[in-house]
Amino acid sequence: MLIAIGTKIGGRYKVLGLIGRGGMANVYLARDLILDRDVAVKILRFDFQSNKEALRRFKREALSTTQLIHPNIVSVYDVDEDDGLQYIVMEYIQGRDLKKFIQEKGQLSLEDVIHIMSQILSAMALAHQNRIIHRDIKPQNLLIDSDNVIKVTDFGIAIALSETSLTQTNSLLGSVHYMSPEQARGSIPTIKSDIYALGIVLYELVTGKVPFDGESAVSIALKHFQEPIPSVRAERPEIPQALENVILKATAKEPHDRYNSCEEMSQDLQTSLDDSRLQEAAFTPEVMLDETKVITPVKLEGNDLPKTENTDQVTDVRKSQKKPRKKRIVWGILLILLLIVTGGSLAAMITNNNPDLIAVPNVLGVKEEKAREMLLEANFTIGEVYTQYNENAEEGSVFKVDPEVNTQLAPKTAINLYISQGVEPFLIEDYSGQPYSDVRKELVKKGIQVEREDVYDSLDEGLIVGQSLESDTEVIPNETTITLRVSLGPETFTMENLSGYTREDVERYAENYGLKLTIKTEKSEEVAEGLVLSQSIAAESSFYSGDSLEVIISEGMPQTSTETEKPKPEKPESQATESSSESKTEEPEIITFTKKITIPYLPPEENSSETDSESDSPDVDNEEELKASNHIIIYMLDSDHQLTEVFREFDITEDKEVNLNFRIYSDQPGAFIVERDGINIMEETNLID
Repeated sequence: MLIAIGTKIGGRYKVLGLIGRGGMANVYLARDLILDRDVAVKILRFDFQSNKEALRRFKREALSTTQLIHPNIVSVYDVDEDDGLQYIVMEYIQGRDLKKFIQEKGQLSLEDVIHIMSQILSAMALAHQNRIIHRDIKPQNLLIDSDNVIKVTDFGIAIALSETSLTQTNSLLGSVHYMSPEQARGSIPTIKSDIYALGIVLYELVTGKVPFDGESAVSIALKHFQEPIPSVRAERPEIPQALENVILKATAKEPHDRYNSCEEMSQDLQTSLDDSRLQEAAFTPEVMLDETKVITPVKLEGNDLPKTENTDQVTDVRKSQKKPRKKRIVWGILLILLLIVTGGSLAAMITNNNPDLIAVPNVLGVKEEKAREMLLEANFTIGEVYTQYNENAEEGSVFKVDPEVNTQLAPKTAINLYISQGVEPFLIEDYSGQPYSDVRKELVKKGIQVEREDVYDSLDEGLIVGQSLESDTEVIPNETTITLRVSLGPETFTMENLSGYTREDVERYAENYGLKLTIKTEKSEEVAEGLVLSQSIAAESSFYSGDSLEVIISEGMPQTSTETEKPKPEKPESQATESSSESKTEEPEIITFTKKITIPYLPPEENSSETDSESDSPDVDNEEELKASNHIIIYMLDSDHQLTEVFREFDITEDKEVNLNFRIYSDQPGAFIVERDGINIMEETNLID
């Protein structure tokens, strides 16, 4: 049973689609409605919800991964339960898993192999330091983006699966290719089980395929502890023996022969392509160097033999089985004796020819002072001491000796030491004006975590306009996060209809949006004095901050004639009476006046009770982001406007004063109506100066 698209998990995460299915959990793409970002939500399958042990393990393991903060580990944001559904909210990675990457790319270059594998080992080293064993390392649980940055995911899920039902064979099939021999035998997984799986992943990166395959999970599991790992050099002869040795040591059958830690494996991998290791001998597990043990043959009872009706046939079968077996035993004993004699002779020859040779002690990872003491005690002298940056060795410790460890040398031979200065610091540059994608790719390669902040700016879209770390700052890459502010291009705005604005209103509007304002005046019979007559940027069109805006303000009615100022001649009484009667039919007088009103702002919590019931307010540092605007529409009636037409329309986030400039006839009063979010909040009629 799957979660329906559109479902809200925890009242916060809206399901957008299914990303993938697992043996125990399904993963969905969801939208975090509070932080407005995509996340991956892993939900425990319904058939596991009633299993108390699976629930306990799922939650415990999920919570433990929240402490794993590493650039190559998928971040866990939240662990919770919703109506009985256990879920984990994780970072959403836009990319593909390593399995698909290998299938698409085939055989990778050795440099890419080491780059990818080093990231995985770095992530797993942190997990092991926190006493967390992955238990299910495989390419399907390793995500990779377009910059070849790895993200390890699915920590701790496999252990819950292993303790539920043994019928989940199909679920285990994807993991059995990477299962260590001890896990195949049913033993408890350890750190070295993870290292074995990492060795199989490295094998697959190099060759493009897994070392063991078969028709069933059982047959593959048997091969892990019965058959040797196939040679990668047989697949790719150009691979140096040193790199194959890393695979052989990581995938040794006995945990004792494997690397003790991911740091040790990573250090060996980093130098596997060095010229100094070109003549390296093939790795041989210590258990193969132990004294050969004779295993007592298993005796077959009569009942174990094939049953036939003919007694003679039974006798023939027994004879045919005994003869080859006796021959094999005899030849085996002769071969062992030959090896013992030959080996003893060779050892004697080496001892006689080089009676005083001693092995260089293993001082790798040891502090310089202690390493000097060990070499002097072994009867060597100290040669040159070099200090170099090395990200895989602790500062002040030895990461290399020349000649190498275990080399047989004469006493008093000088041993050169290479001392780590730790991780090489990285110098932050000024990235202003550079493309974000290029800078991010370069910084990620150095191990620096990059975060993006989008801003509007005059620079072209995609260019960097600022950064959280100043230039010329030295940082340790794996411990550093830098925020790059990236241009979205200039911000566009929508021009309001400035009709009805006064000069003061226009100047304030231009200042708010950074417009270059030019004001002109003209006589007008249609628009009242002091109000906007026209504007150069049309209403509802887009503009940028810094654009030029020309506004024409009305000067009012033009004077029709100067003759009205001259004294009029006296009229006869009859004419005066006639004139008096004519004056009664003249046009009414035009009256202009200003009505100042204050439009109150209504906060969202008072405006809608539904908002509170549906979702909680997010935590936002900037209180302005919490404010919801009120949409205001003003209707006005005078000689120039009708109540059926919108006079002004705008949004407010606080109380706003507005001047309404009326031009009315003396016998026709004015009126206005104010709507806030579609509700009439102010109305006045019969307005006369």
